[in-house]
Amino acid sequence: MTVTETQTKVSPATKASAEASADSAAELLSAMAAMPAGHPSRAALRDRAIEAWLPLARHLAHRYSGRGEPTDDLVQTANVGLIKAIDKFDPERGVDFAGYAIPTIIGEIKRHFRDRTWSVRVPRRLQELRLAITEANATLTHSLGRSPQVSDIAGHLGITEEEVLEGLEGARAYNATSLSTPISADGTTELGDTLGGEDHEFEVAETRVALGPALATLDEREQKILTLRFYGNLTQSQIADQIGISQMHVSRLLTKALTKLRGQLAADVI
Repeated sequence: MTVTETQTKVSPATKASAEASADSAAELLSAMAAMPAGHPSRAALRDRAIEAWLPLARHLAHRYSGRGEPTDDLVQTANVGLIKAIDKFDPERGVDFAGYAIPTIIGEIKRHFRDRTWSVRVPRRLQELRLAITEANATLTHSLGRSPQVSDIAGHLGITEEEVLEGLEGARAYNATSLSTPISADGTTELGDTLGGEDHEFEVAETRVALGPALATLDEREQKILTLRFYGNLTQSQIADQIGISQMHVSRLLTKALTKLRGQLAADVI
């Protein structure tokens, strides 16, 4: 007997123990269902039932490990599905609990992948459409002996070509591309290098456009004072010496010109 055969062979005693464990867990559910909702012992019985069926949840979670999500997260998600199954299970329907719980737990795990693994969240309709297109693509590739075209997929799924294109575009949101991805042959240029930075000049673009007409409303001396002050970077005393007036007069004229300018710009914005 090989090592593999020794590892995979289950002894009758182990099998009997597993079946007894399942029967015991099923009995806990039946006993819990027989109790009224407010019975004081029901909560403790529910906890025991959850603990008894945890191995099933862990087993199903491990089936989906290695797909990009931490195993611990998958186990926790499977446990949530198990708790939902226990709370909603009705033994009177004649269905064994495992047959009811497995689809419930797997559905919870699939929802986890659908809601947590997309790099960019897209509507559920597009998520489901992506899965349908993927399955259709595999089926048609096998039956046609070539890669299917958009029209082939649309006909297979009974949808329009525009909807197929929308689904393909939405599928691009599943995985994000790193900004460090090289895009040049020599590898020196990365994707992030092609993105523009924030240009603060856009914030004053409208003001720059409106400034010319607003300045034209000032008289010649007011324009000269503003030019010397804000473009020539001269002090009020230097402006006064250059124009031949007092520094105080320059201050009054500057204040007056700025008030008129602000009023004109505000009127243009309104």
